[in-house]
Amino acid sequence: MSGGSTQVPSQTIHTDFSNLTRNDFPSDFVFGTGTSAYQVEGGAAKGGRGLSVWDVYTLRTPGKIVDGSNGNVAVDMYTKYKEDIKMMKSMGFDAYRFSISWPRVLPGGKLCLGVNREGIDFYNDIINTLKDYS
Repeated sequence: MSGGSTQVPSQTIHTDFSNLTRNDFPSDFVFGTGTSAYQVEGGAAKGGRGLSVWDVYTLRTPGKIVDGSNGNVAVDMYTKYKEDIKMMKSMGFDAYRFSISWPRVLPGGKLCLGVNREGIDFYNDIINTLKDYS
């Protein structure tokens, strides 16, 4: 290795993606979106839901969320998910990943402490709505 430096040619980095379309991707590329249950479903104790680790954390450490809320004022997906799924379809998304809030299904944290039927029905309705728009 010689002591001289090797100069790497500069590259142009494009940052304007305003004209990006599906045609810029391979034909089999899957476009999708996703949500986290905690971010979109609403606060604890709604619809029979128990407390999650995130509920406990945000309630015990106020001020850790930028807007000063404790996370329990999230947009209530109970009233929005059908509109959101319809919008995702109209935007051309091929996939949607959502997470399940286990405290909504098992509010006591264990199967032996009971299943929240309302939580099961909620997730079944999300799945059925997704199927309706597929």
